[in-house]
Amino acid sequence: MKAIVVGAVESTRIAVTCLGASRQWDLAAVFTLPSDLSHRHSDFVDLTGEAEKAGARMVRTANINSDAALQAIRDLAPDYIFVIGWSQICGEEFRATAKRGVVGYHPAPLPRLRGRAVIPWTILLDEPISASSLFLIDAGVDSGPLLGQRYFHLAPDETAATLYAKHMAALEAMLPPVLEDIASGSPTLTIQDERCATYAARRRPEDALIDWSAPGSAIWRSVRACGHPYPGAWTSYAAEKIVIEEAALVPLRHHAAAMPGQIVERLDTGFIVRCGDDQGLHVLRWQTAREAPLPNHAILGRAKAA
Repeated sequence: MKAIVVGAVESTRIAVTCLGASRQWDLAAVFTLPSDLSHRHSDFVDLTGEAEKAGARMVRTANINSDAALQAIRDLAPDYIFVIGWSQICGEEFRATAKRGVVGYHPAPLPRLRGRAVIPWTILLDEPISASSLFLIDAGVDSGPLLGQRYFHLAPDETAATLYAKHMAALEAMLPPVLEDIASGSPTLTIQDERCATYAARRRPEDALIDWSAPGSAIWRSVRACGHPYPGAWTSYAAEKIVIEEAALVPLRHHAAAMPGQIVERLDTGFIVRCGDDQGLHVLRWQTAREAPLPNHAILGRAKAA
């Protein structure tokens, strides 16, 4: 079977490695972003080394649906295209360039959480279980028949980074047997149950602005959901942006008289901010362009208007 891979992130690297190691597959090319467009993915991975090891041609394109990209794919005449770690919609003309089908990957238990930003949404929704899903791409949004799924539990303190790593481990374990199944010529397909379908909306960096009037559990969940490899939950002081990279939830015993968002205690490990209830956020790691330390009892940001 001849394949090409389209993508630019860690899951793409796993796909390239697995296809390159399979005796049943010929990986002809890897289509990825030009290096000057790497900012499109906060988790961008340079695939040059993996493509060379797999004996695959590297093709850099800003738009997989462009005439030039489509012609390059037609010239390669792949049986399957694996779109894994690519944010652009696969148009009808693109899908038609594969002789047998286009395989997609989604870090969610399809048909639940189709759409965008699903790793942050999984934590924001306090989901107890997730799954990595491989499926055939059709004209819908993550709606094609499933080729494989691997489920796992989320920890109570799950972060975007730890959940991302769990998905990568699941994909790495799931993909080789799915590749064998596809190469057999009659892969096992499971039709998604539309009654169970839900959709995740796009998230932008500004959506991670912390509302200090919210309960501490919600603020802590936002910090965990929006951190590395994503831009991070953030607040501000005196018009300066502060990205909170790591935090823990703590009870407030002696600071009932304080405003939500106010720094109420400094520790060797960081500082504690009052939330909208009787809990505090112990900020352990943060980033700011500010050189001077935050003043004692500073009020971070402002609670959103009700």
